[in-house]
Amino acid sequence: MRLATILTKAAPQAVVLNGDQFAAIEGTIRDLAAAGSGALRRSGEWQPTGGVQFAPVVPDPGAIYTIGHNYGTPGEPAGARTPRPLVYGKAASSVAGHGARLAWDRSLTDNVDAEVELGVVIGAEAVAVPIERALEHVFGYTIINDVSSRDEWLDGDQWLLGKSLPGFCPVGPWLVTADELDVAELRLGCTINGQAVQDGSTSQMRYGIAEIVSYLSRHLTLRPGDLIATGTPARLASPPGPGRRLRAGDEVTAWIEGIGGLSTTIA
Repeated sequence: MRLATILTKAAPQAVVLNGDQFAAIEGTIRDLAAAGSGALRRSGEWQPTGGVQFAPVVPDPGAIYTIGHNYGTPGEPAGARTPRPLVYGKAASSVAGHGARLAWDRSLTDNVDAEVELGVVIGAEAVAVPIERALEHVFGYTIINDVSSRDEWLDGDQWLLGKSLPGFCPVGPWLVTADELDVAELRLGCTINGQAVQDGSTSQMRYGIAEIVSYLSRHLTLRPGDLIATGTPARLASPPGPGRRLRAGDEVTAWIEGIGGLSTTIA
């Protein structure tokens, strides 16, 4: 099942998608994540998606956690990974929807790049969950573009600030419920103006989804609708190269097999 949040004149509206149609549903995505997909109730008729503007799939996440250095690199020893998942964060106010225009104060940073990440949407509250039960607390999966500053005074000294400017967390366009997507080996990548800058597979993750959810839940409470960005594959060496930063006019698309594409225009 695909679920999204769209923008209407009245307020953001949670919807269920079926092909190129959508129907309004009762409550928010966070409400449904808490109750489970079996609680879904339609409150509107099927309508065409043409012209629909997507909001962030979870417009009001309680928290956003990001996992660093979670993808292996070619030639590294089998099983190489940090002693524990490396956890950063993004402010909930940084979320943006599919098709959004991203502008920021370049006097703060002009050294910004995009990163495709498999996004986890938490369902039932998770506290001290063992690994073997962790996936029971995953409601669904989405795409997160972990836009980040690479300036040394932000990337390393002030990670939260460097990842949390308004619009620095595009998320969507929709989520796919966990019962319909096996995320063990999905291709994922990112393009700038149609040129590939990332192309990898979730099979390269050093820590899998269950390990990440379990680890986080040992230290904090994961609540319905919380988001986890699970890491990003390495930048490609081919042009435009790993040093290519975002510039005005760029069209950025983060994509994941089985989910779709999340596009952002740089203003």
